[in-house]
Amino acid sequence: MNGVYLTLKEAAEYLSMPEPQIENLIFQKKIRAIHDGDQYLIYKDQFNTHMKQVEKYKMLVEEILNEPVPEDIDIKDED
Repeated sequence: MNGVYLTLKEAAEYLSMPEPQIENLIFQKKIRAIHDGDQYLIYKDQFNTHMKQVEKYKMLVEEILNEPVPEDIDIKDED
């Protein structure tokens, strides 16, 4: 394989997603893939933008998670 295409299994590992989810995205035409009569081959370069977005998202989530948690305000406090 010339590295331009991924198998379903490789794409699932690459995107950290379960294989059935990748398959659904192929059926929904959200992921470009060809079927070689035997298996799906997924065009790897289409994920370059996706991976950049995922990285941005992960960084954003980490920033949010690293923010100090405000003191717990008890809403049911009825003095």
